[in-house]
Amino acid sequence: MLEGAEPGDAWIRVPVGEEAARWATRGSCRRVLLVVHNVTSATRLLDVLPLFRDDLRVQLLATCTGSSPFGAGVRELLDAVGVPVLPWDQALRTPVDLAVSASFGGELERLEGKLVILSHGIGYNKTLAGKPESRKAGKPESRKAGKPESVFGLSREWLLARGEPIADAMVLSHPEQVDRLAAACPEAVPTAVLGGDPCYDRMLAAEHHRPRYRRALGVRPGQRLVLLNSTWNPTSLFGDGGPDDVLPLLLPRLASELPADEYRVAAVLHPNIWAGHGPGQVRLWLDRARRAGLTLIDPLAGWRQALIAADLVIGDFGSVSYYAAARGTPVLLGSASLAALGPGTPVAAFVRAAPRLDPYAALLPQLERAITEHRPLRGPAELTTSSPGGSARLLRELFYRLIGIPEPAAPARLDPLPLPPYEPAEPTAPLRVIVHRDADGVLAVRRHADPRHEPDGPGDGHLAVHEDTLDPGVLDLADLILRHADPDDPRLGPPRRWTAEVLARYPSCSLAAYVTGRHACVVRHRGGLLAELTARPCPEAPGETPAEGPVEGPDPALYASALLALLGPHGEGAEPLLTRGFAVRTGTAVHAVASRLLGPAAQPQGGEVVEVDGGVLRAEEGGGAVDQG
Repeated sequence: MLEGAEPGDAWIRVPVGEEAARWATRGSCRRVLLVVHNVTSATRLLDVLPLFRDDLRVQLLATCTGSSPFGAGVRELLDAVGVPVLPWDQALRTPVDLAVSASFGGELERLEGKLVILSHGIGYNKTLAGKPESRKAGKPESRKAGKPESVFGLSREWLLARGEPIADAMVLSHPEQVDRLAAACPEAVPTAVLGGDPCYDRMLAAEHHRPRYRRALGVRPGQRLVLLNSTWNPTSLFGDGGPDDVLPLLLPRLASELPADEYRVAAVLHPNIWAGHGPGQVRLWLDRARRAGLTLIDPLAGWRQALIAADLVIGDFGSVSYYAAARGTPVLLGSASLAALGPGTPVAAFVRAAPRLDPYAALLPQLERAITEHRPLRGPAELTTSSPGGSARLLRELFYRLIGIPEPAAPARLDPLPLPPYEPAEPTAPLRVIVHRDADGVLAVRRHADPRHEPDGPGDGHLAVHEDTLDPGVLDLADLILRHADPDDPRLGPPRRWTAEVLARYPSCSLAAYVTGRHACVVRHRGGLLAELTARPCPEAPGETPAEGPVEGPDPALYASALLALLGPHGEGAEPLLTRGFAVRTGTAVHAVASRLLGPAAQPQGGEVVEVDGGVLRAEEGGGAVDQG
């Protein structure tokens, strides 16, 4: 049953029920019931729901078996889908033309109608111990101790009821799964249907949007996107039941060892982690990592787009890591446990062959080597689906054949993946910045979020701190204080005012930087400089005219760090330097920076009076440093 529901919840009266014919506007529709176990299985049902689009002959319904321990979020998800939801006891007593489930469990054999079962992952690979003690409605399923483990979904205890298959059609994505089904439960082989993989097909159809997905995640030119991925399980990457609890060691080191402008880090966690522990708890566990720049990806709507965007996946034995390998993305396994996998399954073979991440060794060389030396494994690409791009056609034909009506005339289509919201990295953890000027005069800049040790390498260092840092005491130590905000934000005042306030409030700070957008920032130096820094177009070849318009570069706060290294704490020689502009390197990418002087003085223009913490910031006409009265 749905989270928070009780046995005997009120049955719905329309469009099904004893008096539905009286109340339903379209009462002659064929009924298709979506059987939900938890949020994870529901996502696969949402993949195939569009196959019924534009068909006025079909009424969709939904129900939840109540058999999964991960019930959180199901009610909200079904509310968002917007189809009538039947209590489970009503669903068992309501004849339907087709029921579609993406998992086992509950009393599926009691449903009154044709039943199709889809896989909600990368085929059938994981094991569950023993046979459910009860299929009684509303009771979570348990496993009998001492029973041998079998592959969930490919074993007799899940597939048969009273010796007969519970499903009229069991959808498999590859003949390899049919072979394993024949070995484990030959009685169910006649129900096997090769229907492809709709989840994977949606990714294949969206590959050409990879640049957009990267921009949506704020991946800058020259940056690599590292995607952490964990399934649910004590031995998963996120779990603490393996030989080593890797996550507490890995998270802070990813932030401190990877240069922030060369690597972007995001994480996809299995929906059962969110449902089992609570979204608030997950965010609290990962608070430090998020402040250092980690982005948590929506586990329902955004994980496939993030996977397409990724340059490297650090994962485990879950489906997302296998999907990554199938599309040719380098994968390093942070957890390579085989405990939850059937020994002869494709995912087990992948786990045995994939390269491992050593959480105790330096991370940057491992990641760079994994990317540059990557050779795709054959298994995932070949065994994910035998009909790439064909699941919509195959599944719709199956559904309508079982319903007993002709398919719609229009071609079968899955929904395209939506464009994710723009989620740039804006770390608020202190940044240790190292700047080195090479023989060509280019400033090589490396910024590390919340490092435990001084980063290696030549160059001079300074501390850059976001104004919203967790520990406000760090602001008293900052050489550069920064903020990302709209230049017209009325809470902060214009960038001129904010930068002046910052320098007045923090005497040890040499430079204040107000990042006004993706391409520019306004900086104010204590020595008297006020300027705007922007990415400058570069010609494609010698002698060519640079392109006009905004240029995609690194985080503009990096320009401010480079400028501080050039000017030093006193800012001598600022105007000639800014007239020429300068170049910045992050990793192997070189970025040209243009500047525009906004004023020679570091005070508000025209003798403007600015209140600062009850005091008054007042500057004389004509120049000089900011003083607090």
